[in-house]
Order: sequence, then C-alpha cells, then structure tokens
Amino acid sequence: MPTEPVSAPRAPHRPAGPSDPHDLRHHGDAEVRDAGAELLDLAVNVRAGTPPGWLRERIAASLAGLAAYPDGRSARRSVAARHGLPEECVLLTAGAAEAFVLLARALPAGGAGTGRPVVVHPQFTEPEAALRDAGHTVERVLLDGRDGFRLDPALVPSGAPVVVVGNPTNPTSVLHPASALAALARPGRILVVDEAFIDAVPGERESLAPLVMELPGPVVVLRSLTKTWGLAGLRIGYVLSHPETVARLARHQPLWPVSSPALAAAEACCAPAALAEAEDAARRTARDRAYLTGRLAEFGELDAATPDPRAPFVLVRHPGAAVLRERLRGVGVAVRRGDTFPGLDRRWLRLAVRDRETTDRLVRALDGLGVS
Repeated sequence: MPTEPVSAPRAPHRPAGPSDPHDLRHHGDAEVRDAGAELLDLAVNVRAGTPPGWLRERIAASLAGLAAYPDGRSARRSVAARHGLPEECVLLTAGAAEAFVLLARALPAGGAGTGRPVVVHPQFTEPEAALRDAGHTVERVLLDGRDGFRLDPALVPSGAPVVVVGNPTNPTSVLHPASALAALARPGRILVVDEAFIDAVPGERESLAPLVMELPGPVVVLRSLTKTWGLAGLRIGYVLSHPETVARLARHQPLWPVSSPALAAAEACCAPAALAEAEDAARRTARDRAYLTGRLAEFGELDAATPDPRAPFVLVRHPGAAVLRERLRGVGVAVRRGDTFPGLDRRWLRLAVRDRETTDRLVRALDGLGVS
C-alpha cells in the first residue's frame, strides 16, 4: 500500500474563481461517449440492466397521451406519499441537475444575507457550476482524504447562507451521518443535501428527507430517479423542502418542465413494489461493492479513499492514475477520472460497482496491464 498521505495538506476553505483547474462540466458519460468501440462501462453510475421491463412498459403506455400537456399532480402526490410529506413539500424536476439550476437562480446574486454560498468538496460538481453560472462567488470547503473525506460541520463557515453537500457523496462514496448534516441546519441558512444515490443505501440510512419539516432551515433534499432506475435519458428527479422554498424554486421553472413519460416514471417508481425492488437492488449493490473492494485490495498500488464506501461506486488512488485510465481504455475498460473534482488530483479514479463477473473482468484487465 502507498505510504504517502492520501491527500496533501491544504486549507479547508478556498474560494473558487475563473482560474480554477477543475473541469466542473466533465461527467462520467464523457468517458464512454464517441468511444468508437464498445467499452466495459465503469465510468457511469447508472445501475446496469435498467430500466426494468415493467418500468419500460409504464413509460411506453404514457406515450399515448403525448398530445396533452403534462399534468404532474398525480406524480407529485405519489412522491409526497412515498415520503410522508404534504404535496406542497414536493417539486418535480427534470433530473436533480435542474434543481441545482433552480436553486442558483432563486438566490439573490452574491448569496442570501452575508457570506458566500459554500459547496463541500469533493462532490458532484454541477451545484457549484450552476451557482457560478448564476453569478455567485462560491467558497469551497475541502474535506481531507487523510481522514476518509469525513464531514466535520465545524469546517463550514458559520455565516454561510447556503451550504451544499452530497450524501452519499459522489465521488468519495462516503455516507455522512444524518446528525452531522443536521448540525449544519440553522434559521436563515439554506442547507442543500444531494441524495441522488441514497436509494442505493439499504434502508436509505442517514437520509434527511424525513426531517425537512423539522430542522431549522430551510432544508432542501434533492432526489434523482435516474441512477437506480436507469432513467438518465428521461430526466426525472425532485426536491423535498418547506412549501415556501418549493414555491420559490417553482417560480424559476418553465411551464410543463417535466414530460409526461417522466411523470409516469416518477409515479411508478414510488409504488410499494418498486420501493421493495429498489431496496433489494441496494442490498445486492452492497454485496457487489464488498466483492469489488476485496478484489481491488489485492493490488497494493490501489488505495481506497474510504474503508467503508456506501454508494454504488468507489474512489481509489493510484500514483499513475491518469496513465492507468488511458491504458484501461485501450483494453476496453472505461473508468471515471477524478481530477475534475475539486479536492482531488490526477491520482484518483472512480469505479462504478457492477456484478462479480464484471469486477473479475476489471481485475483481469489490471493484471494484464501489470498493476501490482
């Protein structure tokens, strides 16, 4: 195993500016787009083998009604019932990515109140990109790899009017305790928790969704249906928050922002049978992840970011990760580069969790490339 620190010492607070070297618009799909050959896809975090047949049928059935304008009331009721919240606490969006844009546009330029919006990194980069595009100056809180990228609420400036954090976090696969996240909630602050992968955690442990009406806030929880159900091309997600916040965000949406097929999918994925299927998939993912991390531990040059990953992907470090990524691509395996995430550098790679057969193919590729 490498003996050098997992990440170099650095200041936990750092303003983000135009000279920032990280490509905030780079995402995993870029690793497989225009490949010219079929690649083993370990770069994109959408669950393999999805959407399931029953969901495709529900979506296909909705096409008969395409002549009518979308009506989101039934889907909204289904999402609200799934979370035990009033309908007024739900905003349906064209994927969680749209919600980040709505939040950025709804905030007054420069942030609400004093201080700058804070994004806790490493994490999904779209929240910061949306804030910057809307004219906000963003402050970064960089978590330290030496302690497994764990969240310490004390690192977040007390005057931050907006705080954005992922849970479980992409790409570190860290699941932060709900108590640590709740410690960031306070009157007048908008706490945004990106839970795009929480349905891949058995029991959705550490979710703040049940607490959006109880914590001081407002608290905004973002959910995505694209990862577990294989709907990245359909674009469907939602916001859970106080009714006032939901109404504020909705004012920045265009008319009919979510298509009828996406609404049909949202309603279907909230049904009890679908939730049970998602829970089974989460438990299967946990077993497949344990197998993946066990096989990767056979390679002393690969260093796991955290000893306890909880998302459907894992983050690993390799001293020559940038070269290794290209060599893997050359033998038909696509993995996600890590250096586009603030707080990481060219030594990091993210690998999606797949079934054991796929993991064994990855291990054979690593062996063939002489990784030790």
